[in-house]
Amino acid sequence: MSERSAAPGGLALVESLVNTLDLETGGDSLDSPEGRAPLRITEAELPSARELRESLRATLLAHAGHPPHREVTPLGELLARAPLLVAVDARDGSATLAPADTGTLTSRVAAAVAEALVAGTWTRLKACEADTCHWAYYDRSPAGRGRWCSMQVCGARAKMRRYRAKEP
Repeated sequence: MSERSAAPGGLALVESLVNTLDLETGGDSLDSPEGRAPLRITEAELPSARELRESLRATLLAHAGHPPHREVTPLGELLARAPLLVAVDARDGSATLAPADTGTLTSRVAAAVAEALVAGTWTRLKACEADTCHWAYYDRSPAGRGRWCSMQVCGARAKMRRYRAKEP
């Protein structure tokens, strides 16, 4: 798990959703009402929230250049169920993409992805390379080539494994 600061803007929602499951321990914060509350997920939404979470994780792995962790519903298919509308501010004429239905998690995620696409930050949200982690993190490295959620934990483990593999 990362010590990194949260992703900017709406990407914080995506990062939070993906990080509701700790692959190393198997703990899933969506199992409790307290864990669902910050994301405003109802118990009825749980199956779709979990499906969305794993599709997002697969996409974030792809952002980091890794294959999906398992077969999932393509993210585009899920987000297509959440249409966005162009909202124009009457005061200054600025425009944004807003969810047609703000009540669903999928709609809020679709709006966050659209915001990140416009800002050019979408591909900076990645999933950790470590098989036991896949924690979502925002890559703030200058070159955008971050591979682990934490250099001190997952990165150090990977480097130690490579070092030990080279020992005679």
